[in-house]
Amino acid sequence: MIIQQKLTILADAAKYDASCSSSGTSQRDSVSGRGIGSTEGAGICHSYAPDGRCISLLKILLTNYCQYDCLYCVNRVTSNVPRARFTVDEVVRLTLDFYRRNCIEGLFLSSGIIRNPDYTMEQVVQVARVLREEHDFRGYIHLKTIPDASPELLAQAGRFADRLSINIELPTVEGLQTLAPEKDGAAIRRSMARLRVHIDEAKEASAPSPIISRPRSAPLVALPPRFAPGGQSTQMIVGADATSDRAILGTSATLYGSYQLRRVYYSAFSPIPDAPRALPSQAPPLMREHRLYQADWLMRFYGFAHDEIVPPGDGMLSLDLDPKLAWALAHRERFPVDLNRAPREMLLRVPGLGVKTIERLLQTRRARRVRCSDLAVLRVSLKKVLPFVIVADHHPGRRLDALDLAQQLRTQPPLQTDLFNPATC
Repeated sequence: MIIQQKLTILADAAKYDASCSSSGTSQRDSVSGRGIGSTEGAGICHSYAPDGRCISLLKILLTNYCQYDCLYCVNRVTSNVPRARFTVDEVVRLTLDFYRRNCIEGLFLSSGIIRNPDYTMEQVVQVARVLREEHDFRGYIHLKTIPDASPELLAQAGRFADRLSINIELPTVEGLQTLAPEKDGAAIRRSMARLRVHIDEAKEASAPSPIISRPRSAPLVALPPRFAPGGQSTQMIVGADATSDRAILGTSATLYGSYQLRRVYYSAFSPIPDAPRALPSQAPPLMREHRLYQADWLMRFYGFAHDEIVPPGDGMLSLDLDPKLAWALAHRERFPVDLNRAPREMLLRVPGLGVKTIERLLQTRRARRVRCSDLAVLRVSLKKVLPFVIVADHHPGRRLDALDLAQQLRTQPPLQTDLFNPATC
């Protein structure tokens, strides 16, 4: 099989992995003429997947052969899909070639399990080692690690990768036992804990320590290599079982608190060919995945606890309202909020106000009273914000108590235009 055919198969097989961001690592470049690649700058070139997604990393599997039979995975051992496998040298050459063509800034590498977890992890680490040590590649590398691999191999991976990730697969232990009985939930969490220890130790050791090379000479500063400076992340599948949004967010909160993850990624279950009957026949609404990301953002940056985001009842987030607006409508007694007096913690709970906007509002009110015109200058959605706030020239009055307020604030879903239908143009 030629390398182009392998790339077609293994790039397509990697599209189900959502945890491929390229943020949070150390800054490196090759401006001095040494090495290849960099991790700096937001204006990097992008490549496009066949389905139109814009990506900045070469995102591939080392192989889509896998000895596991996870029911939700298109690459499971019993799946009837074309198989391919890269060699270490082929992945290295592809990465360097794509970089030199200005298509990518780094590599996201995952793999199915072949022979055993240690053998597979050794191959994945070898790719990163060759890129770093033999080609002085300074671009971004994200490795998807295998939890059952030995701690020594996981430690090696952190020496060469900017970010490591271990998929937790499903939100609950029960779901994992049902749909992926060969996966060990306890092993996954142990590996996450080991990575956290290595990352924390690297942070503590990153303080410069002076080394005296010669008597009476200026001390040289030695910086130890950082272990996975971009931290670790994980991904869980949403909609493959009956787990509620409340349980999903509870699992995410535990992962953030226990293992200091940078991100939890949510991947809506996608029906696969010849799927077992235990799986749903239809994919969940993509809006559900979007709402989970919004709720996740509220936990990470807005001070919300996971157990207050989802309304009482069936444990599911509203698909019609974003979680922050839904919370505000359910807690109208907390509003209106005076933007000229309220503390930052309460401002973060006002629908339509983001973190950066709130920082600018706090700066503005140190000099003068905030008015509606200030919100307009900050490009705030006045329709969403004004029912919940008081400013110098505005008070919502009884509008906050209106029974149809939710209907007023509910946004219409975007309409896909049709080239051949003038009514939608």
